[in-house]
Amino acid sequence: MGNIYLLVYYFFTTGLFSIGGGLATLPFLYDIGQKTGWYTAMDVANMVAIAQSTPGPTGINMATYVGYKQFGILGAFIGPISIVAPSLIIIIIVSKILNKFKESKLVKDVFYGIRPASTGLILAAAFSVIQISLINMESDSGFVGYFRWPALGLAALVFALYKWKKPHPIVLIILSGLLGVIFKI
Repeated sequence: MGNIYLLVYYFFTTGLFSIGGGLATLPFLYDIGQKTGWYTAMDVANMVAIAQSTPGPTGINMATYVGYKQFGILGAFIGPISIVAPSLIIIIIVSKILNKFKESKLVKDVFYGIRPASTGLILAAAFSVIQISLINMESDSGFVGYFRWPALGLAALVFALYKWKKPHPIVLIILSGLLGVIFKI
């Protein structure tokens, strides 16, 4: 059991600085797990899989999960409120002043810098998920043992199907779950 004020602090900070949407929260979520021990990197990877198959942003789903796991129903409410509060405050402030500054070169330059930074955070988070899901870091059997080949094949199959055939994501999730059960991917 942790300190509920830390839950508010960590998720408020995450909400304040994770520019780029739900996936941009992942580096922050990994960091919170390492600092607090509330969850592991594997828990984050599992939560990403769940969050991508449920409505709502990844960060909010993770805040709800961690809040509930650490503090029960109260934490399940406080976690998401903490991560959303900064965005709500910022959007209210920005909406009040943006019209005055929307043509400002400085504002345009700031957004020009923020976009690649959020892209970098998202790519770093994606690499962490790829590493957990597709790479066997404990293997000592060289290149062949370095990858989780069945998982890599499933990822490639889902990518190809989604890229070229465009089935509904629910179909891909169900297919992947079934293949995971059948082949222990």
